[in-house]
Amino acid sequence: MFPLHDDSQTQDTSIVVYTLILVNVLIFGYQTSLPNFQLGEWIGNWALIPKELIANPSKQAIALISSQFLHANIFHLVGNMWFLYLFGNSIEDQIGHWKFLFFYLVCGVVAAGVQVLTSPTSMIPLLGASGAISGVMGAYLIRFPRARILSLVFFGFFFTAIPIPSALFLGLWIAGQTVYAAMANPNMPGVAYLAHIGGFVMGAITMYVTMFLRSRRAS
Repeated sequence: MFPLHDDSQTQDTSIVVYTLILVNVLIFGYQTSLPNFQLGEWIGNWALIPKELIANPSKQAIALISSQFLHANIFHLVGNMWFLYLFGNSIEDQIGHWKFLFFYLVCGVVAAGVQVLTSPTSMIPLLGASGAISGVMGAYLIRFPRARILSLVFFGFFFTAIPIPSALFLGLWIAGQTVYAAMANPNMPGVAYLAHIGGFVMGAITMYVTMFLRSRRAS
């Protein structure tokens, strides 16, 4: 399944979402302009390397943030930015611009932390906005469980667009990430599925608590 758009309505312009997309694109443009020998040094300086973070947390802490703005290739970038645009608009509209930025970055930090804790001796760089965006998706599941997401569904060589409840779409997504995480070795190169799960859970819990506190204040 690939999401095309959702039916939740926003009241305000998603300034932070659009800014994050722009910054990610600009950084990726700079990254791709580097020759190979400089690119390796660039990734080493700004991506998150679990073993180095464990060995020197104060020096490497900035990589918990900077790694969220690096991407492995154009497909990695475009996929992440599309999911950020699709789900981020509604969440930013719900919690406000600055709170959304803080929420986004914290989800990314928690996601990276989960991956580091499960592979503390790994020297494989972690990079990408997937953990933070997974947090946005977790928040969306809690806040908009009945929203419908028009999605491309593939049946072999054929595909069609079907509106799918967000609870089903996101439930299947996180279930898939969990299965992949169980099968993958976190110390080997590949997708950081555990980071996705960590970010998603963080986002879901944060939105649940936010909604609970709002209901208490309103009552």
